[in-house]
Amino acid sequence: MSGRDARDRAPRVKNRAPAAVQITAEQLLREAQERQEPSIQAPKQRVQDLEELSEFQGRKRNEFEGRIRYSRDSIRAWIKYAQWESSQYEFERARSVFERALDVDPRSTELWLKYTDMELKARNINHARNLYDRAVTLLPRVDALWYKYVYLEELLLNVPGARQIFERWMQWEPNDKAWQSYIKLEERYNELDRASAIYERWIGVRPIPKNWVTWAKFEEDRGQPDKAREVFQTALEFFGDEEEQVEKAQQVFAAFARMETRLKEYERARVIYKFALARLPRSKSASLYAAYTKFEKQHGDRAGVELTVLGKRRIQYEEELAYDGTNYDAWFSLARLEEDAYRADKEDGEDVEPTRVREVYERAVANVPPALEKRYWRRYIYLWLQYAAFEEIDTKDFDRARDVYKAAIKLVPHNTFTFAKLWLSYAYFEIRQLDVTAARKVLGAGIGMCPKPKLFSGYIELEMRLREFDRVRTLYEKFLTYDPSLSSAWIQWTQVESAVEDFERVRAIFELAVQQSLDMPEIVWKAYIDFESGEGERERTRSLYKRLLERTSHVKVYISYALMEVSVLGGGEDEDGNEIEGEAGDPELARAVFARGYKDLRAKGEKEDRALLLEAWKTFEEQHGSPEDLAKVEEMMPTTRKRWRKAEDGSDLLEEYWDLIFPDDERDANPTSFRFFQAAQQWAAQRGGDEGEGGLSYDLPSDSDDEDEDEGEGEGEKDAEAMDEDD
Repeated sequence: MSGRDARDRAPRVKNRAPAAVQITAEQLLREAQERQEPSIQAPKQRVQDLEELSEFQGRKRNEFEGRIRYSRDSIRAWIKYAQWESSQYEFERARSVFERALDVDPRSTELWLKYTDMELKARNINHARNLYDRAVTLLPRVDALWYKYVYLEELLLNVPGARQIFERWMQWEPNDKAWQSYIKLEERYNELDRASAIYERWIGVRPIPKNWVTWAKFEEDRGQPDKAREVFQTALEFFGDEEEQVEKAQQVFAAFARMETRLKEYERARVIYKFALARLPRSKSASLYAAYTKFEKQHGDRAGVELTVLGKRRIQYEEELAYDGTNYDAWFSLARLEEDAYRADKEDGEDVEPTRVREVYERAVANVPPALEKRYWRRYIYLWLQYAAFEEIDTKDFDRARDVYKAAIKLVPHNTFTFAKLWLSYAYFEIRQLDVTAARKVLGAGIGMCPKPKLFSGYIELEMRLREFDRVRTLYEKFLTYDPSLSSAWIQWTQVESAVEDFERVRAIFELAVQQSLDMPEIVWKAYIDFESGEGERERTRSLYKRLLERTSHVKVYISYALMEVSVLGGGEDEDGNEIEGEAGDPELARAVFARGYKDLRAKGEKEDRALLLEAWKTFEEQHGSPEDLAKVEEMMPTTRKRWRKAEDGSDLLEEYWDLIFPDDERDANPTSFRFFQAAQQWAAQRGGDEGEGGLSYDLPSDSDDEDEDEGEGEGEKDAEAMDEDD
């Protein structure tokens, strides 16, 4: 294995610090330029007499002849040879060289141009004319030769000669620039009639829309609007009235309308726009519509502007729907657009038919969602609802609106999913037609085919408005038979019965509800308790709390129970307006509930709930208790300590957390240390009373860890034992 020599490697840069003197790229380039060797220059030759000149010319001619003999097809060599001869004022020889070159390549445009330039520099005008004449005869498709020829004649003020050259050129039907050059020549010499005739010949050769517009603009600029209109009319007759022909002539229509606008013939311009737009599909006339919209905004009335904008937006929505027929947002926008147009026409007093609106809705609802999933049908159903609302509100065709509702209900796959809003909208439509029986049949059919909580709720609300309480009770029975776990339905039923003051039925409903497997039983119990407390039934309320505590021991239940015991129940006003005093509460019973709750939560080890209960108990004692009772509760209040425990992720690391420490727990867990700390606090309190200084805090330092706590507990036990021995 052959390796590279270490000496061939690039040296490793050890010191990468910047140099003390920095060199710029400009300095490097300047030094490189200065150090270049001077180029070799040919020695200068001085010709002293005619003999030396003849010798020099002969030597140069031999060199040129040798070059063209070596590469006969090199036109560059021939041109250099001829230009050198012309620089020696040997024009005959130069012409001879050019003619010899033309024998080699007579179609070289560069050769003809150099030949004519040589003659023009030598002021041989007739020679140049002859050369241009020969060149354009031989190469009639080379525009540069024609331009040079025409420029020469015009420069010599030979306008008839230039016109004659153009006529020869036009016989070959050149491109548009050549025709425009001819027209500009006539315009420079104010021969406008000749220019118009040239335009006519040009159109005969190249009848494209751009040339028609250019001709009409020329006639307008020279003050011949009638002639311009004639040009446009001829152009439109030439292109025809078919769709493809009008599409091709859009530029002519737009220019014609703009000209009429400039001439303040607004009605003519409007007719032109409408004529073109009526024969073009909307997808192919976007630019023409944009021009028409701008025209109407500037010169039209409000109705015209609105109609134009309406057409433009129709095109936009139709393009979106052509791409995706299930784009229901676009269908909504298009239907709303057509509805607004229909309403505007009705407000203007026109007798219009809603045919276009109905057509849009029929096309929209024909695009049924491809999948039987409710999320695809949500927007689609609103199309039916909006269609029915339009028929009911705008057209007042109630039979057609009813048919729309029936068709929508028939289309929805109710075995898979349904829409309560559709059933309720249909039912309320029948209510507005004063046919309550039909509305009940609709909702009954909906509940029978596809029961749904929202459908039950809507039916019940309808019967409540009609004050049919027996029907409401029947519906609630069917509703809760369908789904007995709905807590909200049970509560709503009790509210209905409370409104008719059938309290025994309310209690029966609540009793039946709490025996069910509810989705949210807590709100049913709360409603039941609120009902009994609102009626002033303290014993019934107390019984409910006890039954609830058998099922759950939540801290909020205890707090609510205790506050109920201390609150005033009942009261209000009688029929004569006299105020009735309620039954006052008993703080001792409330205090007993707090104590029971604290004991229960302590047994279950719920520290956060105990803290919440103590806070509520403290607030209660501040309002209803004595200072001794308040102090007793404050002694039970917990303190916070920072502790360490193993992380929950399974690692051996320790994490810091805050723990609640209750005095009761400390007394039971460490009775000796607790008595010691209690004695220390009493001593600190006595000392603070004597000296006016602060006492000893029960809280341990927040940054103490488990080891410090263990040491402190050990020391406390020793001190406590020493105190016992002294006693």
